[in-house]
Amino acid sequence: MKFLYSLFATILTFITPLSSQNINEFAIPSEKVERMQWWSEARFGMFIHWGLYALPARHEWVMSNEQISKKDYKKYVEFFNPDLYDPSEWASLAKKAGMKYVVFTAKHHDGFSMYDTDYSDYKVTNAPIGRDLLKELIEAFREEGIRIGLYYSLIDWHHPDFLVNEHIHPERNNQQEIENDKNRDKKKFQRFLMNQITELMTNYGQIDVLFADFSYPHKKNGKGKSYWDSEALYKQIRKLQPNIILNDRMDLEEEGGWDYKSPEQFMPKNWVTFEGRKVPWETCQTFSGSWGYHRDQYTWKSPKQTIVMLIETVSKGGNLLLNVGPTARGIIQDEAVDRLEATHEWMKYNSRSIYGCTAAPDDIKAPDNCLLTYNPKTNRLYVHVLSWPFKTIYLPNLAGKVKYAQILKDASELKMGTKKGAWMDDVNKNDKGITLNIPVRKPNTEIPVIELFLE
Repeated sequence: MKFLYSLFATILTFITPLSSQNINEFAIPSEKVERMQWWSEARFGMFIHWGLYALPARHEWVMSNEQISKKDYKKYVEFFNPDLYDPSEWASLAKKAGMKYVVFTAKHHDGFSMYDTDYSDYKVTNAPIGRDLLKELIEAFREEGIRIGLYYSLIDWHHPDFLVNEHIHPERNNQQEIENDKNRDKKKFQRFLMNQITELMTNYGQIDVLFADFSYPHKKNGKGKSYWDSEALYKQIRKLQPNIILNDRMDLEEEGGWDYKSPEQFMPKNWVTFEGRKVPWETCQTFSGSWGYHRDQYTWKSPKQTIVMLIETVSKGGNLLLNVGPTARGIIQDEAVDRLEATHEWMKYNSRSIYGCTAAPDDIKAPDNCLLTYNPKTNRLYVHVLSWPFKTIYLPNLAGKVKYAQILKDASELKMGTKKGAWMDDVNKNDKGITLNIPVRKPNTEIPVIELFLE
C-alpha cells in the first residue's frame, strides 16, 4: 500500500496544475533541486538553542526532565535579561568558522517565544530584556551574508490547550492537569500554531529554512500530523515562503511534505535514503550532550572530532548543522568558541573540499584512515587523511584517471605512480590504482587534505 501511495503521489507531481493546493505539487524534482541548490552546496550551518532554559542551565529539556509546572517555570521570564547579547559577534563567529546558514530557536518546547509574537504574552518582549531578539539576530546574520533558518517547536508545554497526558509533558504526573485535558480545545491550539507560523513567515523577510520539531504519533498518546494539522501548516508555509526548505518532522513523509531528512545526534553509516532512494539530509549535532546551555556538562568533542564530523557528513552527501547554546547573559561558551575557531583555521585552507562537495563516485574507494569528498562541478576528488601514513598513500581504481595531485593547504605537488612492488602483495594485482608519494612530515593542519584533479 505504501508503495502504491508513493507511486500515485509521484504521478500527481507531474499532472497536478501548479495552482492546485495538493501538497505534492511542491515535490516536483526539478523545483526541489532548484530551491535546494544553495543548501546542498553550503554543507555547514550553525544551530542556536537559546531561551529561558539558559537560566536553570540544566539542559533545554529541564522543564520536562524535572517535571516543573507551568506556574513554577514561568518565574524564569522575570529574570531573563541577556545584557551581553551581541548577535553581530555570533554572526561573525559563524562566518569565520565557514558556516553558510543559521537556524535559530524562535520557540522551543517550553512555549516561550524569542520574538515579539501577537498571539502570546509568554514572549521575550515581556521579559526584562524587552526586545525582539530574533529580529536582531536575523539582521546581524544577513549582514554577514548568512542564510536564515528558524527552529519552531510544534510542542508547547505552556499553551493551555496542549494535552498533558503523554510521556514527555512536564505535568504528565499531575492528575488535576490530566483531568483538565477533557476541557482542552485542539482547534484552538491548531489556530495558535497557524497564527505563529504565519507571523514568522510574514514579518521577517525571506526565511530560507524551517526546522519544525517534532512529531511522535507512534508513542502512547503521541502527537502527529492530525494534532498539528500539518497539511494546513505546510500549505501556508509554502504559500508565504515558496522557496523555503523544510525538514521532515511534521509527520508528512508519505505526503511529500518535506525537503530533507534530519537525523539528530547521529552519524548515518551511509547516504540517507527514503523508500530506497538517496535523499538530501542533514545531521544536527552538539559540541556536548545538550542543545541549550548546560553549565555542568563536560563531554565536549575535541576540535579534531568536530572537523572530522564535518568531513564525514559531507563524504556521505549530507550537511552538518552544529549547535551552540548561549548563556543567559547572551554569550557563546568559550569551549564552543575554541572549537569554532579551530574549524575556521582548518576551513581557511581546506573549505573547497567541503563547499559544493558530496560523496565520491561509487567506484572510488577511500584508502585506509581516509574520507573522500568530491566536487562534481570541478571534477576534483579530496582525500582527507585522518592518520598520516609513512611515505605513500595507495588509491585503487584511479590509474589513468588523475592528471594532477597536490596537498591542498599549500598547493604543493605530489608525485604519482602506478608501479606495485613486492611490498604491496596485499593489493589486488588486477587493480589499476595509483600511489601518491607524500612527505614524511604531516602538513601543519588538523586534517590534511589531498586534492586530485581528475581527467
